[in-house]
Amino acid sequence: MRSPNFGPRRDGLRPELVVLHYTAMECCEAALRRLCDPVRKVSAHYLISETGTIHALVGEDMRAWHAGAGAWRGAGDVNSRSIGIELANSGAVPFAARQIDALEHLLGGILSRWHIPPWGVIGHSDMAPGRKPDPGPRFDWRRLALCGLSVWPAAASAMAAAPDGPRFRAAATRFGYPDTDTALLLQVVRARFCPWRTGALGPDDMGVILDLAARFGIDPATKAP
Repeated sequence: MRSPNFGPRRDGLRPELVVLHYTAMECCEAALRRLCDPVRKVSAHYLISETGTIHALVGEDMRAWHAGAGAWRGAGDVNSRSIGIELANSGAVPFAARQIDALEHLLGGILSRWHIPPWGVIGHSDMAPGRKPDPGPRFDWRRLALCGLSVWPAAASAMAAAPDGPRFRAAATRFGYPDTDTALLLQVVRARFCPWRTGALGPDDMGVILDLAARFGIDPATKAP
């Protein structure tokens, strides 16, 4: 099944990001119907079922409607700059092993075809803090990073620093997050990289974001790591 909900990428933009989502629906079939419903006006390039079946819904060269409002690495219109992958999952349960196997296979091809670096694979929550929570704290980002399909911080203790809200916020923005308040940034950074951590901004939180910013952050002079 193909989705009718797509259009051309704007302003000559091409995929430089992959945005991962969960469907937050009861089953893959329900999500497939919604993503292909012209009344809903939502779509993604791919939907992966709980059993690992990959549904190709929109051509990679076209602009699917999956990201909505938000920004990453200082630029908006994420739909025109990304490929969207929906994972059939409610957000409250672990992701199935066969589903993640299929995702890894799919991601490997996408990154190769479009020359997207591992730091270009992000979550919906990363580009839309406070608006979207997916793929959520149950998603195993570290596994993707070990396969070279995303990034993961080095030991937080290596760059641990005294808690400093403005410094944390500046490093998060350099890594790619939209510029927003420190509390919200802490929430989304933890959801992806350390979902077990609670409480106030601490030295290990600083270590995580300082490491990510140092290794993968935007160089203001070149707009690239």
